[in-house]
Amino acid sequence: MIHLFHRRITFSLALTIGFLILILIGSILLSLPFADKAGQATAYSDALFTATSAVCVTGLSTVTTATHWSFFGQLVIMILVEVGGLGFMTFAVMLSNFAHQRMSLGARMLTGEALNLNHLSQFRVVRLIIRLSLVIQLIGAGLLFIALEPKLGLGKGIWYSLFHSVAAYCNAGFDLFGPSLEQLNNNPYVLTVIMLLIGAGSFGFLVWRDLLTYHIRHKITLHTRFALTVGLIILVLSIIGFLFSEQNLKQFSGSLNGVDRFFNTLFLAVTPRTAGFFSVPYSKLSTAGIAITIILMFIGGTPGSTAGGVKTSTIGILFLQSIGTFTGKEPAFSHRRFTRDNINRALTLFFSAILLIILATLLLTMTQPSLDHNGVTKAVFEAVSAFGTVGLTLGLTPHLNLFGKIIIMALMFIGRVGIYTFMYSIFKSHPTKQSYRYPEEEIIVG
Repeated sequence: MIHLFHRRITFSLALTIGFLILILIGSILLSLPFADKAGQATAYSDALFTATSAVCVTGLSTVTTATHWSFFGQLVIMILVEVGGLGFMTFAVMLSNFAHQRMSLGARMLTGEALNLNHLSQFRVVRLIIRLSLVIQLIGAGLLFIALEPKLGLGKGIWYSLFHSVAAYCNAGFDLFGPSLEQLNNNPYVLTVIMLLIGAGSFGFLVWRDLLTYHIRHKITLHTRFALTVGLIILVLSIIGFLFSEQNLKQFSGSLNGVDRFFNTLFLAVTPRTAGFFSVPYSKLSTAGIAITIILMFIGGTPGSTAGGVKTSTIGILFLQSIGTFTGKEPAFSHRRFTRDNINRALTLFFSAILLIILATLLLTMTQPSLDHNGVTKAVFEAVSAFGTVGLTLGLTPHLNLFGKIIIMALMFIGRVGIYTFMYSIFKSHPTKQSYRYPEEEIIVG
């Protein structure tokens, strides 16, 4: 519990309120006339949608980022993406350090909640997150500048490089080229830099901590080993899947040679893991390619990272649990068993996410006039993209009515703060174990 306005509230509720305040501030700034290139006030529903998408590091937008927003508007979006990606509590720590003030125990626990830190002893990882993130983004901006400066000039090259480096690292699909990176699909260098930034952001802060301090601790935690293993397996399988489903990418551009087509296929496999950029139009992908993309968006990245989705560790635990059920063995990895709480949380998260997406899809199909009887795929794609904070779309977002915008904003928000944090903030407290147990009795399953 922490105190806010002399009232005791849970850490989860404080975290949820923090994100809501960020969204509110961002929406007000984006609704100002000088945030629009035309000098006119943007409709508040569009400003709110964009602010929600930025804070939730998604990238879905009802207006075109490159042509609608002025430099001020684009700067606001980039700042919201940075704060939303790293977590507002991370920046609270940074400001506290600059002011040479010690954070209260409640603030430290709230930061742990925001960054999925299990122990207060891991609090020092916050400083590592700040330094590492800034260094990676600056390096990424420098690498992008090498390729973009000759094409855009000095000033524009610096701005575009910085904006896309922040967006890629924070796994937000906002871009200033429009549409996304299609005009760069014949530039493997830029695509590689963007993919590396996406990967760096979706690794997870605790994974980076383990990797960077290995020479000191000579130890890799089970979480890091499991996250890297599952992530690598999913990446390899997705690359193979797209190589089979999209065998000929010449249909997107006659200028793509064999090397370009390979890198675009690799880009297709990396970006659905909550990044939201695309180098080839998703409207022209095969049905199998769309299905693979939906699956990848649902899975997402590593816990404690800028990525969304149900997370790789959830999928990995459930897969091993399923194998264990069929073989009669306990699920284990690297000679370690998972706790029952781990398995239960993974099951609850997976089931809750499925129900949420089903409900959102039904509501979208019932309320959006732009969807015809073949629009279910678009609705599912949009719902999963929003929940996974990905930012990819099959063209539905610009045509959403007010109710549709509310649905997608809710999905983006829940996907960013997390289902557990969102539900705990509603029920006001973490569940407590009951002091009694009912007798067991089996029912028929399957």
